[in-house]
Order: sequence, then structure tokens, then C-alpha cells
Amino acid sequence: MSMPHLHLNIPVLLLTFCLMLVASTAQATQTPLFQPLSPKAADLNQYRWHNRPLVIFAPSKTDPAYVEQMAMLEKHKSELAEREIIVLSDTSPNENGTLRKQLNPNGFEVVLVGKDGGMKLRETTPLSTEVLLSTIDRMPIRQARLD
Repeated sequence: MSMPHLHLNIPVLLLTFCLMLVASTAQATQTPLFQPLSPKAADLNQYRWHNRPLVIFAPSKTDPAYVEQMAMLEKHKSELAEREIIVLSDTSPNENGTLRKQLNPNGFEVVLVGKDGGMKLRETTPLSTEVLLSTIDRMPIRQARLD
């Protein structure tokens, strides 16, 4: 291969690399921090080793405990994102979602699931962001990442 031909390919290769990098970054940020929990979701395996699901069950979107919890979380989005939390909400008990049936929440309930898929915390009142973040910061996977 001659040298002039190589020089022509470097910009093309660089452009290709940059486009791949932008695409992978966009894909990594496509998952919104706050999402509805599909009634069809039978488990949270899709998040295992990638995210820490915080599942919020409430009787409705206007439930005072739900509104309070979401407002607290909204104020700390960057800290939640840094800890790879994804907030999943089920505010439709009448849809009889699979996870709702499995966990059987009574009214408002917050469930923190670790990256390993294990239940780490379960509360029936709004969870302060400080308690949530400090609980995660004490987890072995989080500690290993910080070291």
C-alpha cells in the first residue's frame, strides 16, 4: 500500500472511529433515569450488573407519598446517575403487574435492588435520598468502584 493512499484513509478511519464512539455514548445514555415499570416485566434481569433499580409502587401518580418520593429523587438526579440507579415506577395497581404480584406491595412502597439482583432495601414510606445514597455507597460493588 502506498503512502498517499494511507493518508487518504486516515481521515475516513478517524471519522468512523468518532462516529462509533458517539453511537456507543448515545446508547449508554439512552436509558432514562425515570421510567414506568411495565406490567409485563417478570423480573429485573435486564438491569443486573448494569444498574441498581429503585422500584416504586404507588396506588396512583397523585399519591402523596409517591409525589414526595419523586420530588426528592428529582433533586438528586446527578447523584442517582453516578450510582447507576434507574427509577422504575408502578402507579397502576389495577394492571396487576407481574412484579407487583411477586412483591405484593401494600399501597406505597420503595424497593432498592442491587446490581447483583438482590433486594437491598424495602420501605413503606418515602426514602430520603441521603439514606438511599449512603446505603448504596456501603455496598461492596460501589466500594470497589470507588477504590
